[in-house]
Amino acid sequence: MTHRVTDRRKFRLIASLSAVAVVAAGTATVALAAKDGEPAPLGAFAPIEKVSKNVVEPKIGKNGASGVFRVDCGTNETGKFSADNPVAQPGLKHGAQHVHDFVGNQSISAESTDESLVDAETTCRNGDRSSYFWPVVRINTKANPQDVGSNPDKIKENGPGEVACPGVAQRLPAVPQRVRDEIIRNLQQLSQQLKEASDRVASAQNPADPNFVNNTVLGPLRGKRVATLERIANALSRSGRKPNLTPLADCDLRWGHGHGGGHGNGGNHSSKPHKFAADGVLQQAEQNGAEQDAATPTIKCPSAREALPGVPDQALDEVDNNLDQLDKQIAEANQRLVKTKGQGGANFIDNAILGPLKDKRTATLDRIAIAIGRNAEKPQGLDRLAKCGLNEGDEGGNENNGNENNNGGNNNGGNNNGGATTTTAAPTTTVAPAPPLAAPTGKNLELVGNNGKIVRPAEVKIEYRGNATSKVTGMPKFLKMVVGDAKPTSRGPANARATWTCSGFEDRLSDKYVICPNGSKVMRVHDFAGCWDGKNADSANHRDHVRFADKQTGACPQGFKAIPQLRISISYNISRDIQQKGQYQLDAFPEENHNPFSDHNDFANVNSDQTMAKIVKCVNDGRKCS
Repeated sequence: MTHRVTDRRKFRLIASLSAVAVVAAGTATVALAAKDGEPAPLGAFAPIEKVSKNVVEPKIGKNGASGVFRVDCGTNETGKFSADNPVAQPGLKHGAQHVHDFVGNQSISAESTDESLVDAETTCRNGDRSSYFWPVVRINTKANPQDVGSNPDKIKENGPGEVACPGVAQRLPAVPQRVRDEIIRNLQQLSQQLKEASDRVASAQNPADPNFVNNTVLGPLRGKRVATLERIANALSRSGRKPNLTPLADCDLRWGHGHGGGHGNGGNHSSKPHKFAADGVLQQAEQNGAEQDAATPTIKCPSAREALPGVPDQALDEVDNNLDQLDKQIAEANQRLVKTKGQGGANFIDNAILGPLKDKRTATLDRIAIAIGRNAEKPQGLDRLAKCGLNEGDEGGNENNGNENNNGGNNNGGNNNGGATTTTAAPTTTVAPAPPLAAPTGKNLELVGNNGKIVRPAEVKIEYRGNATSKVTGMPKFLKMVVGDAKPTSRGPANARATWTCSGFEDRLSDKYVICPNGSKVMRVHDFAGCWDGKNADSANHRDHVRFADKQTGACPQGFKAIPQLRISISYNISRDIQQKGQYQLDAFPEENHNPFSDHNDFANVNSDQTMAKIVKCVNDGRKCS
């Protein structure tokens, strides 16, 4: 279908633009005016009967694979909600600026590492520890009153926009002494590149223009970061360890981030975030007799990687093993936050989760200091990094958490460069601190214009499917994929996909919200790419390592091999009256104003090798399995 540009919401510039480069936090700020949480217009809704049949299912050939392996991961009964996007925005707390439903892996957060996901608990019945997550749908009964739609002239400043990049320093392995200075220089290059991108945004007359965003800011910035990250990886490879840093290359331009004090639509932080999540809001909801899905907090700890001196070669493996243990300890604590949400009193999280975590971290940090001290000067004071807090709001156990030069823990190679002590070279630019990105708050987890009550899915169907022309090969462990585009307004529609339909009408997909007949459920169908380059588990833009099969034949492009093609179908019970009034909407980035064409879904493969082998065999044998 052709998406009507007139149905998309546009942002308006304030008369004067100001910019502040926030290098250490990985952000560049531009003041914009945004419409404050307005609903999608009625023109963004369409009866499903008026949508043409457009889904093509290629015929399975004699060499094809017709099987389907289904995984039951529930409908987010544990209430794991977060504004993190660990696939597309690693290292950026609340970086999505909208709330996601999460099923599968219960420990995953923006700061997860691959290794930290392996031992996590899961909601999937077959033990699949993969993470599947998508933006929530809300009902907003204030939307489109009397069918008049929202007023495009009703705009309100909703906070600044920002160029944001994944943190690099806190994701490096132990940095050897002999390449420490080289690593620091390259991290400072990342800072300078971000500053240059900031300057371009600041001087632009229309920084929200998609061509400007992609061709002048994000494209060149990604290219420079790819080269710099490769130099960092090559330096580390001289000690026999070359990390894949390419997934940290992609940056984003976001508008209206909202922060402490808010902007009238859920941007406020709780001054006591862990008490808010575990006790305060839940108790209030119980008193009011209301159903409550509290925001799921995540653990924030000071970065040990950034605090270490250069590590002698003899200690690299031991230090890395202990750094991995620190990551796993955080993952276990994140998982426990999900499982115990709402339990105990105001001090439950402090006593049952943060206290034991501090003890474990103290012991692990001591082992790191001892390992380094056998062949070099033993670092002192690492125990100061043991105390942790929560990522919700702008507080926590880390004295820098959400504070100066630390956007939710995202030091982007400016200050506290990877592997460096407090005596590292000063950053190239001195800048004002950036406010942290807003956390979901209030009884409905509202955030940056995403208002209304969250609709829990009636059903979530996760399927691994075959290929029409060839057998499939297993996905690599930790494969990351995203389908759709969260920002078709600013980035253009090239990667956006129509996903909306109704049960009984799955032969057609719409890029508008659908109005379904009585007895039919509103659905979203997300078909991920089914072809893999055979080498990479991720890529700089999180897309280039996979491809979609040909729509007509089902064949993979040359150089790509078929993998089990992931399809996630989400169904909702939404009354026809709400549909007709245009009162349900997708959580989205502020500039999208609930654009239905901004629908997307993300996946991180943490299937065991044994489970992936079962999936491949089922699909290639042409069976239906679960």
